[in-house]
Amino acid sequence: MSIYFHEQLHRTPALMNKLRDFPVTICGAGALGANIAESLARSGCGKLRIIDRDRIEERNLSTQPYYRSDVGAYKTKILANIIYRALGITVEGITKELTAANTTQLLSGSKLVIDAFDNSIARQAVTDNCSNVQIPCLHVGLASDYAEIIWNPAYRVPSSANDDVCDYPLARNLVMLAVAIASETAINFISTQQQQSFTVTLADFAVKPFNI
Repeated sequence: MSIYFHEQLHRTPALMNKLRDFPVTICGAGALGANIAESLARSGCGKLRIIDRDRIEERNLSTQPYYRSDVGAYKTKILANIIYRALGITVEGITKELTAANTTQLLSGSKLVIDAFDNSIARQAVTDNCSNVQIPCLHVGLASDYAEIIWNPAYRVPSSANDDVCDYPLARNLVMLAVAIASETAINFISTQQQQSFTVTLADFAVKPFNI
């Protein structure tokens, strides 16, 4: 029986083939990026690249798919190993800081970029590059009890004034809601090329289309 038995029942064979061969780059392997990567891999995406420079810390464990024994290791290496052990998929994990100078190289060959970085400088570099070279880019972000899943033309990079990325409230349930919506949005794009944006509010479980 196929690993993707349930996904194959839910989706069409043609879409499963698309997912297997569609190159997706995920920027960030934290609460959003790591869970999106695992979700897409388990949905049938077979060509994933993940970019992140960070190591795993103990405070990551409640919202990210890592283990206590992983603390101190590079996120991309562990995440690639998790996905390979689970599914036999080889993920390209890049342990490097993405900057304006190397963005073109790091995103080369992507047909979809998912920006899940936790700082505005890296988000700006991804936004600018994807706009310049016309790679579809889906931005996924969190703030307090709010999340947004917004495509590049409508996305606005948040101010760097509050870029203390290690010290902010973060609810696992909001993370997983955002991850589920972002993953399905990405899969729908691969299937139809439609770009749908959404906002999510945890307090009232509101999921709404985002319109410019």
